[in-house]
Amino acid sequence: MQTSGKNMQKQYLCIDLKSFFASVECVERGLDPWTTKLVVADNERSDTTICLAVTPALKAMGVKSRCRLYEIPKNIDFIKATPRMKKYIEYSAEVYGVYLKYISKDDIHIYSIDEVFIDATKYLRLYKTDAMSLSKKIIKDVYETTGIPAACGIGTNLYLAKIALDITAKKSPENIGVLDEETYIKTLWEHRPITDFWHIGRGIANTLAGYGIYTMKDIAHYPEETLYRKFGVDAEIIIDHAWGREPTTIEDIKNYRTKSHSFSSGQILPRDYSYEEGLLIAKEMAEQLCMDIFDKDVTAGSMTLEVVYGGRERDSDRGTYKFFAPTNAVSEVLKGTVSLYEKITDRKRAVRKISVCFNNAEREKCEQLDFFSDTDKKEREKTQMKAINGIKKRYGKNSIFKGRDLEECATARERNRQIGGHKAGEK
Repeated sequence: MQTSGKNMQKQYLCIDLKSFFASVECVERGLDPWTTKLVVADNERSDTTICLAVTPALKAMGVKSRCRLYEIPKNIDFIKATPRMKKYIEYSAEVYGVYLKYISKDDIHIYSIDEVFIDATKYLRLYKTDAMSLSKKIIKDVYETTGIPAACGIGTNLYLAKIALDITAKKSPENIGVLDEETYIKTLWEHRPITDFWHIGRGIANTLAGYGIYTMKDIAHYPEETLYRKFGVDAEIIIDHAWGREPTTIEDIKNYRTKSHSFSSGQILPRDYSYEEGLLIAKEMAEQLCMDIFDKDVTAGSMTLEVVYGGRERDSDRGTYKFFAPTNAVSEVLKGTVSLYEKITDRKRAVRKISVCFNNAEREKCEQLDFFSDTDKKEREKTQMKAINGIKKRYGKNSIFKGRDLEECATARERNRQIGGHKAGEK
């Protein structure tokens, strides 16, 4: 299939900071990220904890980037660094500053703390250069400024830039991959495993395998009607990607405004929790999330609770509780949390992970009163919540807490000292 002239002129970069957390820890220690054997993992957790990052040197020895500590061969000597999320955020901001030396923020999409997409099209004309030369210059500047190595994918659309990074760049000595639709079809149509491709997870791959589909070429030549019946509207993305097509641009992403919003929180517990301990955690999480949306003047129409059990199967139960009216009141949220937890959770099984999600979030509106509402009580609760948030903003999240947060199994105070579920660390 042919690409339109407009798409042929586009040049996107997808830049990834190599083993970012591990590279930061190496730089902080004056070590070379390429040759040092280092793992970022929490020392206070067991050997089953997942490593947040491993250096390229360990990857070259067969160690997977998201392995568990016990999976690293015992004969390998390595440095174990405790996560420092504040430090990683500082480095990420410094790297972003390097990007801004060359590209406007309007043409940069931050995909994650260590990865960005860049629409470089107009800058190639501005700098009188090509995408390869510009990417080399930016990567070199990032390394000289921060000491962090980077890789880059170059493509004629966002998807191809990402695939060039994830697959093609790994085979390049310069860590830069280049793809357009023609080279994608020529070099990667029969690439395996299919899970190497963006948005193809194990679940989708297993479903495709049931139809005898194992490569992007197989998808491209499979009857579209069958794929639409199985995957619905998502089949359009799968089929487009099979041909190397992606109509979405960075401008589209910048202009997108979702119609419905949600707020969620989840945590993997440090050990198997009992039914009662799990309920305490669910209440902690739901209340914290409630305080967050209250501070943003947002209400939720319903909440979803998921409980994942321990053991090999790791199956789960989930349910949704619809509020009588959109709310951000702690009393209403805790009522829903207890009701849901008691309804869906197996009392005989150990709890290992809990997730809470507030659905249909929207700006708080004037509340419709009824004869059964205690308006004075509601007003007192809102005043109390406002005061609590004010204290926490001024003196820290752990400046005020409930008695249940002192329970041995409670995690709220520890999580308040973390960023993204990991230790903030020292600056």
